[in-house]
Amino acid sequence: MPFTEETIPVARLEQVSYLYPNAGAPALKDISLEVRPGEFLGLIGPTGAGKTTLCLTFNGIVPQFYGGRFFGRATVAGLDTLEHPISALARHVGMVFEDPETQLTATSVENEIAFALENLSVPREEIRARISWVLEAVRLEGMEHRHPHELSGGQKQRLAIAAALALQPELLVLDEATSQLDPVGAQEVFATVRELNRALGMTIVMAGHASEELAEFADRIALLSAGALAAIGTPDEIYAQVELLRAHHLRPPQVAATFYLIGQTGAEPPRVPVRLEEGKTALRRLVTTSGVNPPARPPLSPAGEGPPLLSIQNLTYRYGDGTLALRDISLDIRQGEYVLVIGQNGAGKSTLVKHFLRLLEPTSGSVRVAGSDTRTCRVSELARRIGYVAQNPDQQLFNATVWDEVAFALRNLGYSPEEAAARTRESLESLGLLARREAHPLSLPRGERARVVIAAVLAMRPEVIIFDEPTTGQDACGARAILDVSKRLHELGKTLIVITHQLYLMPEYAERVIVMGKGTLLLDAPLREAYHRVALLRSTYLVPPQAVLLARELPGEFPLLTPAEVAGCLTRVPGGAGA
Repeated sequence: MPFTEETIPVARLEQVSYLYPNAGAPALKDISLEVRPGEFLGLIGPTGAGKTTLCLTFNGIVPQFYGGRFFGRATVAGLDTLEHPISALARHVGMVFEDPETQLTATSVENEIAFALENLSVPREEIRARISWVLEAVRLEGMEHRHPHELSGGQKQRLAIAAALALQPELLVLDEATSQLDPVGAQEVFATVRELNRALGMTIVMAGHASEELAEFADRIALLSAGALAAIGTPDEIYAQVELLRAHHLRPPQVAATFYLIGQTGAEPPRVPVRLEEGKTALRRLVTTSGVNPPARPPLSPAGEGPPLLSIQNLTYRYGDGTLALRDISLDIRQGEYVLVIGQNGAGKSTLVKHFLRLLEPTSGSVRVAGSDTRTCRVSELARRIGYVAQNPDQQLFNATVWDEVAFALRNLGYSPEEAAARTRESLESLGLLARREAHPLSLPRGERARVVIAAVLAMRPEVIIFDEPTTGQDACGARAILDVSKRLHELGKTLIVITHQLYLMPEYAERVIVMGKGTLLLDAPLREAYHRVALLRSTYLVPPQAVLLARELPGEFPLLTPAEVAGCLTRVPGGAGA
């Protein structure tokens, strides 16, 4: 719908400020914003910028549920969010939260989707039609009768999205709703939401760090910083400002980062594109006018040496409900390796690494740690050698303060109070959490909760550390901070295993990639080789970083991985230019 001054906004914020109860500083500061009918508004900002608070303002949860002090005026579908109850606003605003666990309550997938529809007296035939439609849209068809708790983290998030989509609200608000999805899954959700936006006129507000997807699908981008609206404009206007984004600890799309680096070297690139296909076209044009400086072929990472520290032979695992999660997997991981494990949601990645800690036992085959079969080892014994950071940090938090959370295991293992305190302080400082030591862990944003768990694991100083989706919900600065810690540990000789969908983060860290798909081992290769196996990655719902796809547009076969490497083929890029 074309927007004119006479068009009534779906949502309007007028000089909105908000302080949570007992907060020393406002979470929102004097925000004025109109969300136009039928538009797709992307909401970006660093961790703690106020994105979640702003999302909760649209359906009245802020301030009706949380209390606190609210200033200004917010209206949605013509309803003042202070004067109408949350239940009334929910008929107009669909909400998908960052953590799906907070909104899944039914005993089956189809019942979860049907629940709100039944409460709104939608006819049975229409309910069935909507269930079928949304399950296909989010790739959960065939799982109608599964219990939500049997789904993987990404599958739970897709179910939460499906339940919200089924209501076909006027305004659909998504807060980091794709953070736990594999790349193709995230793109499909973006495409589905965009189709709802275009075909049904549904208005979308989506908060997140997925810069490539927001650049592709959003109509406008609003940048929040410290609770204030720092900038707003089209994706081309916002994402082309690479320095602005980095000043706010945000990551530009890799296409934009690549052409920004080209421009920094004095070349004459076209305007900075922010979408992949535009970038490919601009790159091909630049190649014809400037040529290509063939890069020195980077060496592939060396294979690990010495006896295996972790060894899996013919591992098969079947869950109690009959689901075959792993099928005949064999692999070895040696001391000091940094291994990246990737694959679609439900590929078996978390199931695989849980076997190292004997959190699961093989249906058949064997798992050995330092030569010992895990079936002969106590879980506590394995936990001393292998640290595990789970995908959902809340599953590992149970103390009243951040300090006590990190110190808990040290105290229980008999370390002296002085040693436990020294390790706790060192671990908190390494992750930038010392100032939060007296806070309750569950009161922190998800990204900081994840760092608390990592701090507790690091304080144990294990030989092997497994990170299961450690950067979920983190802004670019937070994600780099976590991975920089992993790099320092690797340099100290620790063995690292990282599971993540955010492939663009890993070229500076991982050496070896294990690709999984539907419970099988598809590829075990050096990272530079694995990232350029595009067809194989797509078969398991992964997409290489944009820099890899840009590199494949260059004449010749260069296993390039980052914007700096791609830009270096066209101009002389100063050393240290980041991605």
